[in-house]
Amino acid sequence: MNKSPAFGTTRIKICGITSIEMAAVAVDAGAESIGLVIDVPDSPRCLTIDQAQAIAHALPPAVMSIAVLQDPPDALTEQWTGSWVQLHGSEDEAFTCRFARTKHIIRGFRFDPQQVLRWNACQGVELLLIDGSTGGQGDLLDHQALADMMPQIEKPVILAGGLTADNVAQAIRTVRPFAVDVSSGVESSPGVKDAGLIRRFCQAVRDA
Repeated sequence: MNKSPAFGTTRIKICGITSIEMAAVAVDAGAESIGLVIDVPDSPRCLTIDQAQAIAHALPPAVMSIAVLQDPPDALTEQWTGSWVQLHGSEDEAFTCRFARTKHIIRGFRFDPQQVLRWNACQGVELLLIDGSTGGQGDLLDHQALADMMPQIEKPVILAGGLTADNVAQAIRTVRPFAVDVSSGVESSPGVKDAGLIRRFCQAVRDA
């Protein structure tokens, strides 16, 4: 997997999907992956494992379903039947590498140069999701600062944090990420996805 896409091929991840219907909208708009927030009580996008599995099973085979977890217990991680997991809590390298024996790992974290280098060096991590916050809060990060670090990063980067249809094209041109991730930027209110905003976002990525 190349760490940077060829021009015009930036992948799209729509995170915080809470229904089969909205997952279908995202896929139809062009999303290659869907993020499902599982057992994170303080998130307005929180699902039970059963709800998340139902959405994942309804997706076309080519669309990646990603369980978004924070410090999950072993019982929860064993229940997830998908192959991809995004860890977005305080999990350390030992936990991540142990989990990576059975799952593909995306490591999500707030942008910080030391954290970028830390997780880039972790053998259990396949992709880095670099956010402007601890996740789902819609905070932009310093895109130019991340762009300056890109030559040091070997793993593919998913750019997240405060992206919308209005700013994603410039973010792509600056950072040149493997993929972009959006959650609150395609919502009409916290946790409520808007079909029109999803379509506008995906079109803006394609136009970039």
